[in-house]
Amino acid sequence: MGVVSLYNFNFSSPVCSWQGVFCDAQHENVIGLVASGLSLSGFIPDTTIGKLNKLQSLDLSNNNITGFSSDFWSLGKSLKTLNLSCNHVFGILPNNIGNFDVLESLDLSFNNFSGEIPASFSALLSVQVLKIDRNQFVGSIPLGILSCQNLVSFDVSSNLLNGTFPVGFGAAFPKLKILNLAGNEIHGRSSQFSGLKSITHLNISRNSFHGSLMHVFQGQLEVADLSHNHFQGHVSQVHFKFNFNWSLLHFLDLSSNNLVGEFFHDLSEAQNLRHLNLANNRFSGQHFPRILKLSSLEYLNLSQTNISGDIPTEISKLGSLRTLDLSMNSLSGRIPYLGTNSLQVLDLSCNNLTGEVPFSLLSKLPQMKRFNFSYNNLTLCASNLSGKTFKTAFIGSLNSCPIAANPDLFKRKMAKHNGGLKLYLAVTLSLFCFLMGLLCLVFGCRRKNTMWEAKLLRPREEKNISGPFSFETDSASWVADVKLATSVPVVIFEKPLLNLTFADILFATSHFDRETLIAEGRFGPVYRGILPGGMHVALKALLHVSTMTDKEVAKELEHLACIKHPNLVPLIGYCLAGDQRISIYNYMENGNLQILLHGVQPIEDWSTNIWEENTNSGAQNVGLEELLKTWRFRHKLALGIARALAFLHHGCSPSIIHRDVKASSIHLDSNLDPRLSGFGLFSGLEDHNAHGSPGYVPPEVVQPISGPPTLKSDVYGFGVVLFELITGKKPLDDDYQDEKVVNLVSWARGLVRRNQCAIAIDPKIQRMGSDTQIEEALRIGYLCTADLPTKRPSMHQIVGLLKDVEPVADQ
Repeated sequence: MGVVSLYNFNFSSPVCSWQGVFCDAQHENVIGLVASGLSLSGFIPDTTIGKLNKLQSLDLSNNNITGFSSDFWSLGKSLKTLNLSCNHVFGILPNNIGNFDVLESLDLSFNNFSGEIPASFSALLSVQVLKIDRNQFVGSIPLGILSCQNLVSFDVSSNLLNGTFPVGFGAAFPKLKILNLAGNEIHGRSSQFSGLKSITHLNISRNSFHGSLMHVFQGQLEVADLSHNHFQGHVSQVHFKFNFNWSLLHFLDLSSNNLVGEFFHDLSEAQNLRHLNLANNRFSGQHFPRILKLSSLEYLNLSQTNISGDIPTEISKLGSLRTLDLSMNSLSGRIPYLGTNSLQVLDLSCNNLTGEVPFSLLSKLPQMKRFNFSYNNLTLCASNLSGKTFKTAFIGSLNSCPIAANPDLFKRKMAKHNGGLKLYLAVTLSLFCFLMGLLCLVFGCRRKNTMWEAKLLRPREEKNISGPFSFETDSASWVADVKLATSVPVVIFEKPLLNLTFADILFATSHFDRETLIAEGRFGPVYRGILPGGMHVALKALLHVSTMTDKEVAKELEHLACIKHPNLVPLIGYCLAGDQRISIYNYMENGNLQILLHGVQPIEDWSTNIWEENTNSGAQNVGLEELLKTWRFRHKLALGIARALAFLHHGCSPSIIHRDVKASSIHLDSNLDPRLSGFGLFSGLEDHNAHGSPGYVPPEVVQPISGPPTLKSDVYGFGVVLFELITGKKPLDDDYQDEKVVNLVSWARGLVRRNQCAIAIDPKIQRMGSDTQIEEALRIGYLCTADLPTKRPSMHQIVGLLKDVEPVADQ
């Protein structure tokens, strides 16, 4: 379809009078074309835009364009500004981009480009703005980029880059003000940023940079996000090395690094700071930082920064503060007045705070978005909080309120004649409730809910838990040959200061009690527990890796922990307990796709009714059944898992084959985002299900002479999952009303071939005009499940195809 033909223009009028068309002074040549948001689709046709040989500015953003015409690249002689952002262009960006040697601004963000960034970028000597973020580029940033020394803004965030950062990058760009590398896996040293004298906005979060901060803090920084890297060293070196100007800074995030020492001595000079996150580092033990002068502060996160002492009362003077996270420290004393009306998020959990929770604060909690007081030694007096709130925000030791301290008893005037009687009744009732509570504690402590709450406390009194330990499930028995449980460390990758041991795991799972068993997985049983610090985890006993040494297992698990993506279940730690190896994952609280779609308990479901009363189940709160009736939600699940597999296939080196893509491997996190589990775990090693699960296995794997699983095997499994999402049917054992049809794939493919896609759509889906999109998605599933692997698209291509059928906001 031609791009220009979609304009609603009066073609009898001169071209230069058309809306969005700009001509030179002589009205002879088109020098500018703005066609943003006009629903243009498909490839740019030949002999259209390519004919505008004097074009200087072209804006085709916010359309559905998928590719270029062959003569498009001839525009390079004159084009200075090119904006193709927010389209669906897919495939490798050709080296022809180097033809645009006078280009000053290039925006290719929010597309589906894949492959490596072309080396021909080195020809863009005049470019000042270069945005290629939100694509699927892989590999390294090419060295040729160092030739673009006029760069002012450079954004490659949210791609799949995993190579080494170019040496000498900082010195090559004296004019660079904005640099965004976030959300990749780029490796490099902090010294490679030296020389960025003009930098104002720096975001290199979620990469693999290391070194000292003193090489990074320079220029005129206003925004600095260095979170989730491997920076180390003493933070006080920053000011002394470069005499950095704190007063310009309004956003600072150094969380999840390896920083040591005390807080910045000059932090109080950052009087314009609005966002400060220093969480999860290795700072020295110290008192609360000086933040009184930070009157503009809106966000403060000092979680796991090793601070002790009291929370200063001056914190109440921060009138703009909306988020305050002081969790996982050693803070003591009372909670000060936090009466600011702007506070929306408050986390004081895992400290040593004592005394009453101020009534002035309790009265504000129902209006807050999130709060947590768990794992302290607090006293909670009368309030209107729900029982569910007590089980989620006040977990751990919570003292009974002194009877005379109940503020509800003082709301009435005590001078009235009936005041004494009411006080007497209140005292009597409180004493009765207290005695009944003691009786319940003595005689009812074995009830399930109480047992789970007890697991939240660290077993400090059990110092000599000795083994060996043996455990059983319905399908297996296993032994942890450990003499002293407290001598076996537990590795938590991003929280090295927790100092956990195998004893903590035993306590969290009641010695791997059957009631904590939540799955019988491919490699062994999976248990649920809550480790000290309030970490809800799934613990997988790896029973089929006994041939590997401890060193080999640790190396494999540490490698897997580095594989991070928003749609993958993260591996957060492990424990080597004798010959028994245990991998630790974040717990996915909203179950998985198999039980969501079909209501059946899968082989490896990470949710169970045992825990529903003690967790804040997001599934119940948001109404998953209602969400499942919308194509928008089902499409979100499909696209998320496609992105996860595209990352494993094309963003990891070497590529990772999942081997068992299925509905029960797709979990829903607290935000109801899909996350894929089971990837890369000792691939094929003593795995009795290494080639996949019934219903999801492609023909080439189940044939009598089958080969090993390939990337295209994963594509087939994804196609089956996509069919499930669209049809609501199971891969096997469902009624397809046709004796010749034995599974979901043959049934759905048959309907597509007969152009009867509408029959396949799950009647539970409220279509709201999205029939065409759903039918196109069904055809994508058809491509994925082709008999021949060579006819199946890559996961990169599938991501692009799914984005093409993304529903509009009201669907």
